Amino acid sequence: MEKILKVYVYKEGEKPLCHTPELTGIYASEGWFMKQLEENKQFVVHDPDKAHLFYLPYSSRQLRTHLYVPDSHSMQPLSIFLRDYVNLIAAKFPFWNRTKGSDHFLVACHDWVPRFLPLIRRRGITFPMIFRLLLLLQGTYTTKLHEELRRNAIKVVCNADVSEGIFLRGKDVALPETYVKTPKDLHKDVGGRPASRRNIFAFFAGQMHGRVRPVLVQQWKGKDSDMKIYEKLPAAVARRMSYVEHMKSSRFCICPMGYEVNSPRIVEAIHYECVPVIIADNFVLPFEELLDWTAFSVVVPEKDIPNLKKILKGISERRYKRMQSNVKKLQRHFLWNSKPVKYDLFHMILHSVWFNRLNQMNTKA
Repeated sequence: MEKILKVYVYKEGEKPLCHTPELTGIYASEGWFMKQLEENKQFVVHDPDKAHLFYLPYSSRQLRTHLYVPDSHSMQPLSIFLRDYVNLIAAKFPFWNRTKGSDHFLVACHDWVPRFLPLIRRRGITFPMIFRLLLLLQGTYTTKLHEELRRNAIKVVCNADVSEGIFLRGKDVALPETYVKTPKDLHKDVGGRPASRRNIFAFFAGQMHGRVRPVLVQQWKGKDSDMKIYEKLPAAVARRMSYVEHMKSSRFCICPMGYEVNSPRIVEAIHYECVPVIIADNFVLPFEELLDWTAFSVVVPEKDIPNLKKILKGISERRYKRMQSNVKKLQRHFLWNSKPVKYDLFHMILHSVWFNRLNQMNTKA
């Protein structure tokens, strides 16, 4: 990839909707990728005739901020913007029409359900209905008015859910959700205790979003001293040990899905050298073409939440130490750097796009 791949970044698109990365918060992955690709001189070319891939440099977070009408519960303005944006590119350049968008990619990380909560509450919508609504929003709000964009372009998204046929494994790319608090210190708090000093068996604390977390809390909160499962971390507990210190001191960090299948806790766990326990059916894990997730994480089906402790206790001490060591070894693949470093998160995402594009070309050949 480093010797061959060339990417063209379209200059079209006015700020702030395009070319304006958001670099903080739990959806910062799309912003950091945009920033680092637009500044890149190794992969980016100014002559589109030399490009293998074409990047659509819009920001889903900026679209939400500037185009979404509060309380409208409508994605129509965003859909219209992207339809018109792709049509502009297709009319101005031959590259979209050459492949019908198959060598073009977008990068987006967001969560739309909170914008619809007032409507959801008024109408008494259930968790399964919320989840289906979310899948439709994630997959179609950007693309529903442009068939080729929806069907052909490579979607690099946090909500890598295969259950509704919107995210297509082998074509689309799972984007790790990273929580960036301090852009000037991207590695703040990275690291954790060695395996021998992790005295908490399993830990989770968080808001009750989605269908999985309430089940997890109902099953385990306050019922087993090995399972430190909370809703919001109680103030009395937080005064003794912060949320971050809990993760740094835990053998297993529970990462249940929220409204979407993805969770920033997966990357947080890796940063804090804690073995992630992922509970999210139908979730395509990032970089699965390169990484063996069974070597450093535990994936638990949602139906097995009642058996969670039994599953984790079934992991031998020898295997656990190997898994925790592997977390530390692959940590660099989930880190942003102020400037891209070989094998870091920027390179991993770009490799996944390149890999899936080649995979699609080979499939069609």
